[in-house]
Amino acid sequence: MTTALTLVAGRGDDGDRTLSVTGEIDMSNAAEFGAALDRELAEGTAITVDLTGVTYLDSAGIAVLFDRTEAHDLRLIAPRLLERVLRVSGLGQVAKVTVR
Repeated sequence: MTTALTLVAGRGDDGDRTLSVTGEIDMSNAAEFGAALDRELAEGTAITVDLTGVTYLDSAGIAVLFDRTEAHDLRLIAPRLLERVLRVSGLGQVAKVTVR
């Protein structure tokens, strides 16, 4: 059973914009994830995307992140569960990734 995607925009302790994501990111909701990122990025080019609540991330979700790394400063906070997929995909080479 798929875990519903939840997206919460806000500000971190340092005042920078954040998008906290929980659930699963896959082809069924990658467009929703991308739209939420785009809304936040319209306010500036830097954002912290907190993926620590994400339990599944497929290639559609990876593509959403890759599509926004060239023009934007994405800082990703990821759980150990996603560490390998972020490394193998090469996303860690174009975005700052912190694993918790």
